[in-house]
Amino acid sequence: MRYFYRRSRWCMPGLCLPLAGVLAFAGFVCFSPARAALPVGSQAPMFDTQATRNGSEFSFHLADALRKGPVVVYFYPAAFTRGCTMEAHDFAAAMDQYTALGATVIGVSTDDLPTLDRFSVSEGHGRLMVATDPKGQIARQYDSRLPLLNRANRTSYVIAPDGKVIYAYSALSPDGHVAHTLDALRQWRAAQGQASRVTLPQSPATAAP
Repeated sequence: MRYFYRRSRWCMPGLCLPLAGVLAFAGFVCFSPARAALPVGSQAPMFDTQATRNGSEFSFHLADALRKGPVVVYFYPAAFTRGCTMEAHDFAAAMDQYTALGATVIGVSTDDLPTLDRFSVSEGHGRLMVATDPKGQIARQYDSRLPLLNRANRTSYVIAPDGKVIYAYSALSPDGHVAHTLDALRQWRAAQGQASRVTLPQSPATAAP
């Protein structure tokens, strides 16, 4: 008796590996822990990169920005995705509040600069500054890179002018990043720059779907 093996249509050549990749990505996004590993009080890594605002490109130097006041550095996975678009809208809408607190805000992703030019105009409403980290090196320094992927985790840091991290929040949901970083800046201002730990909600144990 001869037996015939019928290959599943989901395992045709060229389909299994891409399908496995999609499932792996979904698994990382939905189930991997969201965390900000740089502890409060640690020294933030300095970085230089190319950035854009309202489609105008320039060089960004964190050290220079810190001479003007505190800096919010927020990492996000990819421009024009749903969550990152919502987050960009939130940061852009709150820009007057950040300015009133003397803070600079910059978003960082692995997107290329032409993509970010468009993103800064259409989703940053010409107000949000976004920077490119094409190899994920900055995200890695801030322990904000998704495992096995050249994408950043959704993590927001508030850095004081002395270069110390005063607040860190990590969650794949875009909700809360703006509110928490604004609260951290207000507490820092109220403390007159004293080295006091910011007491705000901790990052969730697991990422939001």
